[in-house]
Amino acid sequence: MSDVRHVLVLPDRDAAEEVVEELGDRFGVADQPQLVRDALAGEDDAEDAQWLVVVEDPESRLDPTALDEFAAEYEGWLEAP
Repeated sequence: MSDVRHVLVLPDRDAAEEVVEELGDRFGVADQPQLVRDALAGEDDAEDAQWLVVVEDPESRLDPTALDEFAAEYEGWLEAP
Protein backbone atom coordinates (compact mmCIF):
# COMPACT_ATOMS: atom_id res chain seq x y z
CA MET A 1 0.00 0.00 0.00
CA SER A 2 1.37 3.39 -0.92
CA ASP A 3 1.86 6.16 1.59
CA VAL A 4 -0.95 8.64 1.92
CA ARG A 5 -0.14 12.33 1.75
CA HIS A 6 -2.60 15.05 2.77
CA VAL A 7 -2.17 18.60 1.49
CA LEU A 8 -3.78 21.41 3.44
CA VAL A 9 -4.04 24.73 1.60
CA LEU A 10 -3.84 27.82 3.81
CA PRO A 11 -4.25 31.51 2.96
CA ASP A 12 -0.98 32.75 4.47
CA ARG A 13 2.19 31.72 6.23
CA ASP A 14 0.94 32.57 9.72
CA ALA A 15 -2.05 30.26 9.33
CA ALA A 16 0.13 27.52 7.88
CA GLU A 17 2.60 27.73 10.77
CA GLU A 18 -0.24 27.57 13.31
CA VAL A 19 -1.65 24.52 11.54
CA VAL A 20 1.74 22.79 11.64
CA GLU A 21 1.97 23.39 15.41
CA GLU A 22 -1.61 22.27 16.05
CA LEU A 23 -1.42 19.10 13.93
CA GLY A 24 0.73 17.34 16.49
CA ASP A 25 -1.54 18.23 19.39
CA ARG A 26 -4.85 17.60 17.70
CA PHE A 27 -4.08 14.69 15.38
CA GLY A 28 -0.97 13.18 16.95
CA VAL A 29 1.09 13.78 13.82
CA ALA A 30 4.59 12.66 14.80
CA ASP A 31 6.55 13.68 11.69
CA GLN A 32 7.04 17.38 11.08
CA PRO A 33 4.69 18.40 8.25
CA GLN A 34 6.31 20.12 5.29
CA LEU A 35 5.53 23.80 4.75
CA VAL A 36 5.53 24.89 1.09
CA ARG A 37 4.90 28.32 -0.44
CA ASP A 38 2.64 28.03 -3.47
CA ALA A 39 2.77 31.19 -5.58
CA LEU A 40 -0.34 31.56 -7.67
CA ALA A 41 0.28 31.27 -11.38
CA GLY A 42 1.29 34.57 -12.94
CA GLU A 43 1.56 36.39 -9.64
CA ASP A 44 4.85 37.93 -8.56
CA ASP A 45 3.54 39.53 -5.39
CA ALA A 46 4.35 37.51 -2.28
CA GLU A 47 1.01 38.52 -0.81
CA ASP A 48 -0.74 36.42 -3.45
CA ALA A 49 0.82 33.17 -2.29
CA GLN A 50 -0.97 30.31 -0.64
CA TRP A 51 0.85 28.02 1.76
CA LEU A 52 0.65 24.26 1.66
CA VAL A 53 1.08 21.99 4.65
CA VAL A 54 2.01 18.50 3.47
CA VAL A 55 1.24 15.78 6.01
CA GLU A 56 2.61 12.28 5.50
CA ASP A 57 0.14 9.64 6.70
CA PRO A 58 1.87 6.27 6.13
CA GLU A 59 -0.69 4.31 8.17
CA SER A 60 -3.70 6.11 6.62
CA ARG A 61 -4.97 6.90 10.09
CA LEU A 62 -5.90 10.55 9.57
CA ASP A 63 -9.52 11.32 8.73
CA PRO A 64 -9.69 13.52 5.61
CA THR A 65 -13.02 15.02 6.72
CA ALA A 66 -11.56 16.01 10.09
CA LEU A 67 -8.49 17.49 8.37
CA ASP A 68 -10.70 19.52 6.03
CA GLU A 69 -12.75 20.85 8.95
CA PHE A 70 -9.51 21.65 10.82
CA ALA A 71 -8.10 23.57 7.83
CA ALA A 72 -11.41 25.44 7.51
CA GLU A 73 -10.84 26.87 11.00
CA TYR A 74 -7.88 28.71 9.42
CA GLU A 75 -9.80 29.67 6.24
CA GLY A 76 -8.13 26.83 4.35
CA TRP A 77 -9.10 23.46 2.97
CA LEU A 78 -7.87 19.94 2.31
CA GLU A 79 -6.75 19.52 -1.29
CA ALA A 80 -8.55 16.61 -2.97
CA PRO A 81 -6.15 13.75 -3.73
